[in-house]
Amino acid sequence: MHQNCSNNILLFKDAIPADENSSHRKLTITNNSSVQPVSLLRLGVFTPNIRSKGKAGKPLDASESLSRLEYARSEGYTNVVITGPQLNYFIDFRCWLGIIHAFSASPDAMHGNKIKVKFSEFSQFCGYPSKRLDSKLRKEIADSLTRIRAKTITFTTPGTKKFLVTGLLVKAEFDVVKDLVVLEADERLWELYSNDHLSLLRRKPLLALPRNETAQALYTYFEALPRQPAPILMSRLRERLMMNGRVADQNRKITDALSELNSIGYLQYEVMKAGRESVVHIHNRNPTLD
Repeated sequence: MHQNCSNNILLFKDAIPADENSSHRKLTITNNSSVQPVSLLRLGVFTPNIRSKGKAGKPLDASESLSRLEYARSEGYTNVVITGPQLNYFIDFRCWLGIIHAFSASPDAMHGNKIKVKFSEFSQFCGYPSKRLDSKLRKEIADSLTRIRAKTITFTTPGTKKFLVTGLLVKAEFDVVKDLVVLEADERLWELYSNDHLSLLRRKPLLALPRNETAQALYTYFEALPRQPAPILMSRLRERLMMNGRVADQNRKITDALSELNSIGYLQYEVMKAGRESVVHIHNRNPTLD
C-alpha cells in the first residue's frame, strides 16, 4: 500500500494501482466492468427495493468486515454499523458504480479525494446512454447521490468511549449550468479496496437484466462468493436480499430470479431440498455471458 507522502492521504489510485506491473491489473475499471470489495457485495448495502424510494433500511452489522481495516484496528474500533436509506439496484447501485469509475478515471484522484467530472461523463460512467441527458435523469442521479450520501458507517469502541461517523460519500454536488459533478470520499474507506478481497464485477449481466432487480442483486452476491461456493440456503438469500412479504412469495421471487440468471447464460444451478429448507447448488457461473 502506497500513500501520497506529501500530505499522508490515502488515494483511490493507491488502492487499485493501474501500472503494468500491478497484480491488480486484471481488475482495471472500465465501461464494461467495475471492481468492488467482496464485503460490500455480501453485506446487503444495496438491495432490490426500487419502490422504497429512500425509506430507512435495516441496520447492517459490518463489524466482522470493517473492524479489520487498519484504521479501525489502530483506533480500537470493534463495532461497525451501516445505517441509512435503502439503496436499490436499478438506480443507486449503477450510480455507485459510476462514482467508483469516476474516481478511477479522474486526474483529480491522483492528488486528493475530491474530484470534479462532467455530468455528461458521470452519467455515462453510471451506464446511462447520452440520449438520456435530460432533467428526469438529473433528478434521478441527484436523488440517488442524496441517498448514497445519507448511508452512514459508524465505528465505535467497546462501551462507546469513542466513535466515528462517516459514509460511502462525504459530499456530492452538481451544477447543471457548468455540467459539473463534484464528489468527495473518505480516504479511510479506500482501505476496503486495498485490504479486502476484490471482485471484478462485469456489467453485461446487469444490462441483460433491466427489469429484474432481484436477479441483479443475486448476480452481485454470487460474484462475491468463491469460485466453487458451498450450497446456499434459501434463507440466506432471503436474508441477503432483505425482501418483504410472505416467505413463500420471497422464495418465488428468488426462484424466478435464478431462472432468469440461467436464461441469460450466467448461471447453472439446481435447487434441492434439505429437510424443510431449500438449498441452491451453484455448478457454474459465466459473467462474460460468452
